[in-house]
Amino acid sequence: MDKAIRIVIADDHLLFIDGLVSLLKTETTISIADIANDGKELLAITEKAQPDMVLLDINMPGMNGLEVLRYLRQSWPLIRVIMLSTYNEEHLIEKARQNGANGYLLKNCNKTELLEAIRMVHNGQSCFPYQNPDNRPFNDHDIFLRQFNLSKRENEIIALIKQGNTNQEMAVKLHLSIYTIETHRKNIMQKLQLKSPAALMKFIIENML
Repeated sequence: MDKAIRIVIADDHLLFIDGLVSLLKTETTISIADIANDGKELLAITEKAQPDMVLLDINMPGMNGLEVLRYLRQSWPLIRVIMLSTYNEEHLIEKARQNGANGYLLKNCNKTELLEAIRMVHNGQSCFPYQNPDNRPFNDHDIFLRQFNLSKRENEIIALIKQGNTNQEMAVKLHLSIYTIETHRKNIMQKLQLKSPAALMKFIIENML
């Protein structure tokens, strides 16, 4: 059996940490090494715990996540770091990437996305949110999302379908498994009450999505 991934979680919101711990504690491949509520505490814990990975809030008091990230990279370059954020903003994602983050995860992600990001980053891959072609992040106020109750991930997949991407290509671009892509496609078809891929493409074109 493979050794469990030892993770330290750093976030100043205790309820969010409790939620993450609750999600991850049942996973046999993951071990919560410790938790920290601010940047300085995280650096002290990292010195002692030497985890495999840190889930790091980008917005913390005192030292923010990007500052902490730079310290982590200088002192422990082999530790994997996934930034956690409520903001799907390109400049923040790019700053995290430039400062050495291995991934950037939105806090409204689901458990499947969280586990896939952890697995990918642990295996040496990067995991960052997909941005639509004009570099505008999707937002909760989008009329289409509200009308059909589609998730942000489903809206991303619709954008990629419109560009003619295959399931395999979408899996690569979104850093997801093909199974997850297929599941999202089925959910999209159900929500839009469509019966075939051709009907979905027609819907996309007619609604100028």
